[in-house]
Amino acid sequence: MRLLEMEKTVEIPPGVRVEVDGRVITITGEKGTLVRNFSHTPLSLKKEDQSLRVRTDWPRKREAALVGTVASHIQNMITGVINGFTYKLKIVFSHFPITVKVEKNRVLIENFTGERSVRTARIVGSTKVSVSSDDIIVQGIDLEDVSQTAANIEQATKVKLKDPRVFLDGIYVYNRSEGMENG
Repeated sequence: MRLLEMEKTVEIPPGVRVEVDGRVITITGEKGTLVRNFSHTPLSLKKEDQSLRVRTDWPRKREAALVGTVASHIQNMITGVINGFTYKLKIVFSHFPITVKVEKNRVLIENFTGERSVRTARIVGSTKVSVSSDDIIVQGIDLEDVSQTAANIEQATKVKLKDPRVFLDGIYVYNRSEGMENG
């Protein structure tokens, strides 16, 4: 039996401005502005006072799931423009000290397991990356950009063709949090 309609409501906190133009959403807060296009989804988005309704009529299983997914994306955008997101990564090595540098939109990883070639990881969007001793801090207002940048750094130091229980060298995410530290 199909549902008649599926609907989720996202509350808009004070200090956040939301504009809906068809299925394109622009969210502005104290940390910045995020724009997202949901035109690929068969949903309707409607702003009412201090809330945003995401709904669909006669949903199939996929459309019903998309209602919750789109509502979560919008909630993450609101959280991003209010607080931002921070991922912390730890540099782990046993024999060869790893050197990490940030250059434009890339993270350079030198001397990984004694390799002469430099490994690189791409920084996505307007994400900021800083290195302090054996920590890498990835910050930004777009959760997807911040998490993808952290994943790129983690994947750049993936150990291949060796026993992962013995060769634990790499860069690993150890903390995910809302809020950005100034620094």
